[in-house]
Amino acid sequence: MSTIVHFEIPSDDIERAKKFYNGLFGWKIEKFSGNNENQLTSAATGQPIDYWIVSTLDDKGNKAVGGGLMKRQMPEQQITNYINVTSVDNYSSKVRDLGGNVLSPKHAVPGMGHFVLCQDTEKNNFAIWESDSSAK
Repeated sequence: MSTIVHFEIPSDDIERAKKFYNGLFGWKIEKFSGNNENQLTSAATGQPIDYWIVSTLDDKGNKAVGGGLMKRQMPEQQITNYINVTSVDNYSSKVRDLGGNVLSPKHAVPGMGHFVLCQDTEKNNFAIWESDSSAK
């Protein structure tokens, strides 16, 4: 069964957001240290972006669903949940067949996988994620 595997929080002020989420939930937030080979790029603009990895723990102290923090790319950008699927291509078709919208083409995260931004029938945005260590 598909489940949420990552969340992404856009921010207008990264330091303010880090302080808020660390203070509220104790989340550990560290800058992603990519190199030229695995530089993250914006799905909206295709430009390189700075990214912070968010680590969370459950109520027993075990590692839980993690996420990311990034500079807001568009004024209307909200929190995005990434849902694991076996194929972003197949699930993109399912999204359309069920009345949703595909908002972006397949986008690679080098060495990690691919994602597609989507919108459900209620105008809520989400992303589908396919793990693929050979993604470029």
